[in-house]
Amino acid sequence: MTQKHGFEVAMTCEGCSGAVTRILNKLGDVTFDIDLANKMVWIESERDVEFLTETLKKCGKEVKYIGTK
Repeated sequence: MTQKHGFEVAMTCEGCSGAVTRILNKLGDVTFDIDLANKMVWIESERDVEFLTETLKKCGKEVKYIGTK
């Protein structure tokens, strides 16, 4: 069962959200929504939270796991 995980990512512009989009698109098996105004990324995936957190950190921004929706 897939869960929707929320992450707070220190995104400040379209470039930041673009970097997050590119990183997540490479995974291929996730669906996601980026809320730039609230600095939130919601990821629907069967992968574990630790993997998703480490993947998001590749964009060079601070990442904080918020929980499931």
